[in-house]
Amino acid sequence: MMKKINLVFAALTLTIGASHIQAKVSEEEAAKLGNELTPLGGDKSGNADGSIPPWTGGITSPPGGYQPGDNHPNPYPDDKLLFEITGANYKEYTDFLSDGQQVLFETYPDTYKLPIYPSRRSASSPQFVYDATKKNALSAELVQGGNGIKNAVIGIPFPIPTSGVEVIWNHILRYRGETIKRFAGQASPTASGDYNIIGFEDVLLVKYSAKEATADQLFEENILMKFKQKITSPARLAGTALLVHETMDQVRDPRQAWTYNTGQRRVRRAPNIAYDAPGTAADGLRTTDDFDMFNGAPDRYNWELKGKKEMYVAYNNYQLHSSSVKYADILKPRHINPDLTRFEKHRVWVVEATLKDEFRHIYHKRIFYIDEDSWQVQLADMYDSRNEIYRVAIAYGINYYEVPAQWSTLDVLHDLNSRRYLALGLDNQENMYQFGIELDDREFTPQALRREGKR
Repeated sequence: MMKKINLVFAALTLTIGASHIQAKVSEEEAAKLGNELTPLGGDKSGNADGSIPPWTGGITSPPGGYQPGDNHPNPYPDDKLLFEITGANYKEYTDFLSDGQQVLFETYPDTYKLPIYPSRRSASSPQFVYDATKKNALSAELVQGGNGIKNAVIGIPFPIPTSGVEVIWNHILRYRGETIKRFAGQASPTASGDYNIIGFEDVLLVKYSAKEATADQLFEENILMKFKQKITSPARLAGTALLVHETMDQVRDPRQAWTYNTGQRRVRRAPNIAYDAPGTAADGLRTTDDFDMFNGAPDRYNWELKGKKEMYVAYNNYQLHSSSVKYADILKPRHINPDLTRFEKHRVWVVEATLKDEFRHIYHKRIFYIDEDSWQVQLADMYDSRNEIYRVAIAYGINYYEVPAQWSTLDVLHDLNSRRYLALGLDNQENMYQFGIELDDREFTPQALRREGKR
């Protein structure tokens, strides 16, 4: 099914099954970070034909004139379109496409396309994240069969991974700042292109990434991050709110979640806000663990690391992020406007997650493609119980200069059964993300959730 995946480490086709797995690497291996490897573990060199350049630090300063609070301007305005992959020619490029991408070309042959631009390895993080990553490489461990971690803090826990579950933990814990408030829209256009915008206000307190955090403290408190979400529009849904406490060891203490319903004016525990429970106001087009491309406990799947692959993925999508673009410019029938997107060739880790026999989930198999430079899941193919592609998720990323951090400005999930899609993170007509805001634990309690919902 997977075509010509370049197995960089053929021996790394490991599936997590043991109750405790040693994940630490040797000092000799860790010394490669910042040398032949990037500080986060990617291959620093370019590829053989030069279509992927060397990593030289990513974006370390914003373009001239940028101020925090602005939509992030394109740092590569002079880049020219190299070519387009379309329904007519995509079979020439199958070595660099996922099976899901190919199905999108087959499903929408006349309209779907990938505009290909020069590859820019723009991903970057602060120096203290790089320093922490190198320490984590020597100390981080998986616990509970891969369903938790310990002895890791701030940086990427497993920059030199040896298993699929380590890679997915790298995605979950990639650096996006310590505190974040974001305003975003969500839309699920009908087949004819009609849609309503659902407005969200998300607030994230990342305990794992705090400069003062220690591995011992994190393990003792068993909290990775706290997340609060409130619907701001339309009026009929406004005030509905969600609170999540994400744990480090999800077997010892599963995710804790609460919801506030405006009709009932009550806060309720919500143990089902996990796995394949329907996503908030998503019209049945995503699961809870589809949010951020994947989140939550990995315990329902066996995770296999397939190796690395060169692939065309959405990268440096500043036009999709621009304040000069309106939602109506982006949201079109069947898929978003491809003329506003940018795809580049990058190396990605390939991880295949297969549902364990004793569990249920609407996705029987998921294949994740994770950027080597940022550990962001760039694309995911989801399969149903018949082993047919059910959904394809794409993360359209940019570098947020003020952090800095590589993160998606828009996630799009294509549902192939309904021929519809869900767009999450629309920010062109919203206030820009706020990083580094003052937050404390008191704002992430059920009582605070009730107050938020009533506003």
